[in-house]
Parts: sequence; C-alpha cells; structure tokens
Amino acid sequence: MHKMTEPSPRLSLPGDREMVIMMAMVMALNALAIDSMLPALPAIGRGLEVAVANHRQYVISVYLLGIGIGSLVYGPLADRFGRKGVLVPALVGYVILSIGCGLAMSFPMLLALRFGHGLVSAALGVIVVAVIRDLFSGDAMAKRLSLIFLVFMVVPIIAPTMGAGVEAVAGWRAIFIVLAVMGVVMILWLRRLPETLAHADVRPLDWRTMVAGWATVTRHRRAAGYMIASGMMQAALYGYLNSSEQIIADVFDARSLFPLVFACVAIGIAAANFSNAAIVERFGARRVSQSAVFAFMATSIAQILVALSGGETLWMFTVLMMINVGLIGFIGSNFGSIAMEDFGHMAGVASSYQSFAKTLLAAGAGALIGQLYDGTTLPLAYAFCACAVIGLALVLWAERGKLFTRPGTAAKTPF
Repeated sequence: MHKMTEPSPRLSLPGDREMVIMMAMVMALNALAIDSMLPALPAIGRGLEVAVANHRQYVISVYLLGIGIGSLVYGPLADRFGRKGVLVPALVGYVILSIGCGLAMSFPMLLALRFGHGLVSAALGVIVVAVIRDLFSGDAMAKRLSLIFLVFMVVPIIAPTMGAGVEAVAGWRAIFIVLAVMGVVMILWLRRLPETLAHADVRPLDWRTMVAGWATVTRHRRAAGYMIASGMMQAALYGYLNSSEQIIADVFDARSLFPLVFACVAIGIAAANFSNAAIVERFGARRVSQSAVFAFMATSIAQILVALSGGETLWMFTVLMMINVGLIGFIGSNFGSIAMEDFGHMAGVASSYQSFAKTLLAAGAGALIGQLYDGTTLPLAYAFCACAVIGLALVLWAERGKLFTRPGTAAKTPF
C-alpha cells in the first residue's frame, strides 16, 4: 500500500485523538499486566504459599519471558493475516489468561498462565506500530507514535497505585479480573477500527526467508553488538522491576510509599524519552546513547558508594534510580535505531528478531538480578554497574573502538 502523510479516505477511521488514545490503551494493557502486580506480590506469595520471598518475582519474570518469545512471530503473522486478524485473537487470549491467573490455585499454575499471558500480550505493541505504519508515513507517523507514547507513559506512573487499591479492596485476584475487563473493553472498542493492511501488502509466511533474515542480523557486527547491549541495559531495568517492591518495603520499611516511589522513577524515564526526541537529531543517536552509558556507569558507582556508606535513605535511592532509569530512556531507543540502520530492505523481520533477542536476554538477566536481592540495595547497584560495563564493551566491539561518531562518519563495514 502506498504510504501517505494522511490516512487513506477509503478507510472509515476513528478521529485522530480517538485513534491515539485507542492505540495507547492497547499498548497500556502490557504495562498494566506488569506494573499493577508489583504492590500485590506479597499478597500473592501469602495466598499461594510461596516460601521464598524472591520467588514472588517470577510473576513478573515469566511474563517478560513470554513477551520476548512472542515478539518473534507476531510481525510475520500480522503481515499474513492482517492487523485485526492477529490483534483481536491476542486480546481474547489476554482476557482468558487474565481470568485464569485470577483463578490459579497454585504458584506453578500461576507462573504457567503468566507465561502464556506474556506470549499473547507480545502482539499488542507489535500490532500498534504496524497499524500506525499502515496509515501514516514521515512526520505524520512520527507525530502519532510520539503522542501514543506520551499517553502510554502515564500508565506506569499510575498502575502500582491502581494495583494497590484493587488489592486492598478486593484482594490480589481481583487485579487480574480488572485486566480481563479492560481487555474486553478494548475488543469492543476495536470494532471502530477497520483492517489497515491493504490486500496488496499481504505477505505469505515464508519461514525459510525469515530464518535467513534472523541469521543475517545475528552475523551483522554492529546490529548484533547494539542489540545485545540494548538487552543488557534493559536487563538493569527489569532487575529493578523485579526487586523494587522488596527494596522499598524491606530495606526502607516504606511499603505504603511504593506506588509514589515507582511513579517518581517512571516520570524519570518518561522525561528522558521526551527529551531524547528533542535532542537526538541535533547530536546524533551514537553521541546521545553512548554518553548516556557513561553517565549510567557513573551513577551506578554512586549507587554502590551510597549503599556501602550505611547512610542510604529512601529518597537518596529514589533520586539515583530516577537518574539511572531515566538514562535508559536515552539508550534503548537509540541503540535500537542504530541496530536497524542497515535493514531497511527487511525491516519487519529484523525488528521482530531484534525485539525477541533483546527482550529474551533482558528478561533472563533481569530475573537473575532480581534473585540476587539479599535485603540490601547493593546487588541491584552492582548489577547496574555490570550491565553498563558489558553494554559499553559491546558498543566498543560493534563500533570497532570508535565512539561518539555521527552516521556519516561511523564505520561502514558491518562485519
């Protein structure tokens, strides 16, 4: 389908504002399924008799693993069966598995259902980007995606408060029922959205071509380096997500303040992403993201020193986490853009594979970071520093030792 700066008149689309909010809410279902769980983890542990406190984190980890694995397939499926042909069944699965999680009678059963929940939920972000790409191009596409992201970023700020409120009133199982209700609302709302994939753009499923594309990305030095580096930096974020509730409740004895602290850190990453959009064209993705890695490393060292001092307070921890998690906002999207530079001819396959690889790595490493929690903030601080060092080493390898270049002066040999 020919890409335009405005949607085709042949489609009866919702208004621009409604479209932005609709797509943001589709993406928000994923964030809600993660962040609303955090304040309820102790109650889940008690209700399902989880003996080891750190094991409660698996409620988050297995969902993220499911998203990572699911990310590999939904792009090709949406190109074959249409955007709504994949999104609506995925939302039906989201609703069914949400209800299943709410009814789980054992912790292993809950974890199995959460993994399946993540698998189907991986479709949500993939399809939103595909829908906007079908309808818009150039500045019009960038504008809509930016607006969708700004609306979406409200969710991590309020989700823990919502989860804590629902858990306090109706118990932890009710959180999953709320997620199911939201899924049903989205299915009904999507009746206003037509299929956006033009018939001429339908692509057959060709698994051999896809596997060949995955191999090409893996062998591409710069793409592989930035892809793995992005996964390591995202692992730091997932490690924080996994252990944040325990740190606030146990280390600082401030369980009631957890939603507020989480919101403050979420505001940091939202502000960073907004700022990144304003400066990246001026300074270049490499200069911005590589500088952010060095700043991330320095802040991680500060976290270690503060934790070792014995005088760490909740607000010192919160400020340092706002800075470091915010810096990830300057790293993730830019690393992703650099990793995709040489794949304009196979953008769908490359993007899907890179999302799969870095999310799977981040979920696995993030789960390990969370399991290192020992009643102090030191394991998280050490892990942040280690992720920065590994990420920087991978970038140096990808760029053959040349940092802070602009696209025109970057190394041209990818292998």
